[in-house]
Amino acid sequence: MATVERSSSYGLRVQLECGYAEAVGKVTEALKTQGFGVLTEINVKDTFKKKLDREFTPFVILGACNPNLAWKAFAADLDVGLLLPCNVTVYTHPQSGKTMVGVIDPLAMMAVTGKPELEAVAQEARTKLEAALAAL
Repeated sequence: MATVERSSSYGLRVQLECGYAEAVGKVTEALKTQGFGVLTEINVKDTFKKKLDREFTPFVILGACNPNLAWKAFAADLDVGLLLPCNVTVYTHPQSGKTMVGVIDPLAMMAVTGKPELEAVAQEARTKLEAALAAL
């Protein structure tokens, strides 16, 4: 079980003992157990190399979506689509070499809407994302 910590005012993270490639697979499976699918995968390292010819640490952004939670959120506000899907990052920390996994805090993300009806959905999403992180 990984220890979930706050990485910023808008994110949660864990440090893993496995390598980057293995972590991406583990994260995808952990998300799946909480009802999330990965809709998008952005390989930041490859993109920076291709577009800027610059080296970067292994880093991927996964766009995770739980359809049931998304349905509830869209029922409350169609503009919530601007805040979806939930971003999950997997990367190798450049200084320590450790594999890090981060998730956006849905409560922080939905707070910008000012809509109380989205708070319950955000809390449910946060609980599920924290459970996925803790299971890693």
